[in-house]
Amino acid sequence: MRKLLSTVESLAALSLLLIAAVTASNVVLRDLFAVQIPDWFDGSKLLMAIALFWGIAVATYHGAHICVDVVWEHLSKPGRRLMDLVSGTVTLAFLGPMAWMVWTKVLGSGTQATTDLRLPLIWFTSVAATGAVAAALLAVVRLIDVARGVEDRAVELAAAHSSTDTDRGAPAEEPRGP
Repeated sequence: MRKLLSTVESLAALSLLLIAAVTASNVVLRDLFAVQIPDWFDGSKLLMAIALFWGIAVATYHGAHICVDVVWEHLSKPGRRLMDLVSGTVTLAFLGPMAWMVWTKVLGSGTQATTDLRLPLIWFTSVAATGAVAAALLAVVRLIDVARGVEDRAVELAAAHSSTDTDRGAPAEEPRGP
């Protein structure tokens, strides 16, 4: 599972790196040499879709969404687990149909291609749609882990991090749920 998560994280990060590299390179080329990278705009949009869907997959599994846990922090451990199960179920209820609809859109795109290089869009959109499916599947894995009471890697890392902060005199924090 760790290898799969590492691959998912790497794909999302690589997509963001490529967006930054293509955009920066295009700006330099345009300003210094008055030329542009063909399809830089289409390519960056397609890479952004890949980064978003695969990033959603990672965030869903780790329960590391950007949120304010006003209620969750004041619940008992069983209450937190119940809230995690409810929120995970709601998340899955959105991610499952989203993955289905993204694939419907991808398979209906036909022979659409980028403007300059005429690269088939299906190459990029298939990778993004696979990220949407990964998000739904990792939501299922997360729900199973929460139901079984299994702590995930993100919680373990947070616990390890807080114990090193405690050693330096900083107050320890409890690991957060989704």
